[in-house]
Amino acid sequence: MSDVTGWSPATGQEFVSVEGTRWWFDSGSLALDFAWTGPVGGEIPSGHSGDTLRDAAGLTEWLGARHPSTPATDRDLADAITLRTAIGNLSLAALTGTPGDGRDVDLLNLYAATPDIPPRLAGGSLQAGRTEPRAAQALSTIARDAVALFSGTSGGRIRGCDAEDCNLIYLDTSRAANRRWCSMQRCGNRHKVRSHRARASRDDGAANP
Repeated sequence: MSDVTGWSPATGQEFVSVEGTRWWFDSGSLALDFAWTGPVGGEIPSGHSGDTLRDAAGLTEWLGARHPSTPATDRDLADAITLRTAIGNLSLAALTGTPGDGRDVDLLNLYAATPDIPPRLAGGSLQAGRTEPRAAQALSTIARDAVALFSGTSGGRIRGCDAEDCNLIYLDTSRAANRRWCSMQRCGNRHKVRSHRARASRDDGAANP
């Protein structure tokens, strides 16, 4: 059977903290991954040193890691930041169970209505369409993923990390629907360390009344 090519189904991205520590955050959603390339609700992602989309080259690199596309332009960058802001705002609304702002919904629908990256069955002898899609098509694919995410099919699985000092939002795709942390590498591990220290402190107190 020939393979079908299209947008990579894999999600997640590497974050670099201010201290230089590298760790993996998988939001479980292409749209949420994209939202967390920069500020959401005015806040930079917890544990991340800055904005991934600082220029068109940054956008090209982020998109290219998921599907080869033509180099992004400054116009593509402006569109990407507009789309990212709308997705971020709607994710915050979904987290609190409140209706999203109609302007963000309109922007999301506008980008989703443009041509996206079409699936293509490998093994044929003719090239249909462009060899590499445009960055604008990749943004449309992200917008369509966001439409599916916020349309109610996620079943309340849009959640925030349990750590009090973390602002990251993710889609809980675990089978048991019991994911608590943005990443076990980061907040999950810090919780284990804090719990261990608290138990050790209690044990010391009991042994030395």
